[in-house]
Amino acid sequence: MNSFGRIFRVSIFGESHGQAIGVVIDGCPAGIGLGGDDFAEDLARRRGGGPGATTRREIDAPLIQSGVFEGKTTGSPIAVLFENHDIRSEDYDRLRHVPRPGHADFAAHRRYGGFRDHRGGGHFSGRLTAALVAAGVVAKKLIPPIRIRAWLEQAGGRRDIEEAIRETAGQGDSIGGLIACQAENMPIGLGEPFFDSLESLVSHAMFAIPGIKAVEFGAGFKAAEMRGSEFNDAFADASGRTKTNHAGGINGGLSNGNNLSFRVAMRPPSSIRKPQRSFDIRTGQEAELSIDGRHDACIAMRAPVIVEAATAIVLADLLLVERALRPSAEQESVG
Repeated sequence: MNSFGRIFRVSIFGESHGQAIGVVIDGCPAGIGLGGDDFAEDLARRRGGGPGATTRREIDAPLIQSGVFEGKTTGSPIAVLFENHDIRSEDYDRLRHVPRPGHADFAAHRRYGGFRDHRGGGHFSGRLTAALVAAGVVAKKLIPPIRIRAWLEQAGGRRDIEEAIRETAGQGDSIGGLIACQAENMPIGLGEPFFDSLESLVSHAMFAIPGIKAVEFGAGFKAAEMRGSEFNDAFADASGRTKTNHAGGINGGLSNGNNLSFRVAMRPPSSIRKPQRSFDIRTGQEAELSIDGRHDACIAMRAPVIVEAATAIVLADLLLVERALRPSAEQESVG
């Protein structure tokens, strides 16, 4: 339920306003250099800031609890904690009984029979993406020469991203965003046909990021408008490199050696100051809801590094699976 991966297995835990959130990473090979400073850059990218960003400021100092000794991974599970300090749980008192439109509040209330942590969204909060980023930092150490880069292409349908966010925040509203991601230096053959295709696994990881509503690879939805003569990626040479990349670097569920290329759509945050219609769970009567507190006007602004992390987790797991399933050249010669 809260875990992902076959060999490189990631489990997240915690709540937005609990004592801490964290991640346990099982299956990481021994001997990989890892320390607190390794997490700083990616965590800073996730922290964000600027116009329209939440004013909640967590230190996000990673507390490595296990799996690392004298600066090297030991092969045992790696546990990383992030303490929660900058919390104002009283901001969410009303949300115990009045669910936010567009949020998990109502579904979670029904799913768990009322036994949910409503403070800051509890376990459904984007706060837990700090744990995903931490796992991504470890995963990125296992995948060279593969390099992953994600960026925000547009927010609210506009490319003047900062202005779009500033304008929307001033109106007490929120906007979504479109994030592009590419992984370069991909090997050929990662993934499986059908259920564990590379698209399936990457999509699975993307939809674990709160707020992601759509994923497209290569030409994506545009492919439905194209002819085969347009969509097919012509080979440029015997290495498998193609002149175009409409397939997004995947054929038959397997990486084909070209860049893994995809985009994700992230919805607008549901917590907005503009009045919305909801209802009181206790009475069933309609209620108007205007949300105070500290919220992002565009969570997509902070999400590219999270997309990178989720992609790295998938690729690290696939590479370890490949290593486990395929004999080495030395073993092949002996056989």
